[in-house]
Amino acid sequence: MTPKQLIDELIYRSSLAMDSKNFTGFLDLCDPAFRYAITAYIPEIRKEMTWLEHDKDGMKVLFDNLPRHNSDHSSLSRHVTVYTVEQDEAKQQAKTVSALQVFKTTLDGGETELFAVGKIYDTISMNGGSPKLLDRNVRLDTRMLGIGYHIPL
Repeated sequence: MTPKQLIDELIYRSSLAMDSKNFTGFLDLCDPAFRYAITAYIPEIRKEMTWLEHDKDGMKVLFDNLPRHNSDHSSLSRHVTVYTVEQDEAKQQAKTVSALQVFKTTLDGGETELFAVGKIYDTISMNGGSPKLLDRNVRLDTRMLGIGYHIPL
């Protein structure tokens, strides 16, 4: 596979892992220095907001604590399309921009609705044999997500 194909596959595998709630599998795709954030621009206050920000250890704690939350257990399906991949061979990194659409299917009847839309900005480490997620910023256009959903997008 080419480096771009490996990067695309990494991004798609990360979505599949989250869709199936395979949090260990998701973290296995991440570099030890991994950072994750969910951000949005809020026009009412004309400021950037960070809704979630963790390093890899913080994400593990978040995932481990999910069973303790009173949460919406509807399934999420992430549809990701990789738009751009810019490789920096000197840094052994790649930066990507992907479109994100998240659909939510309720448990009580199977109704599916569009839940969130945004873009994913990834920095990927190309050190070693396989690419790893180094930094992920899920930048949402959707700002009304309701209550009770604790799994990162």
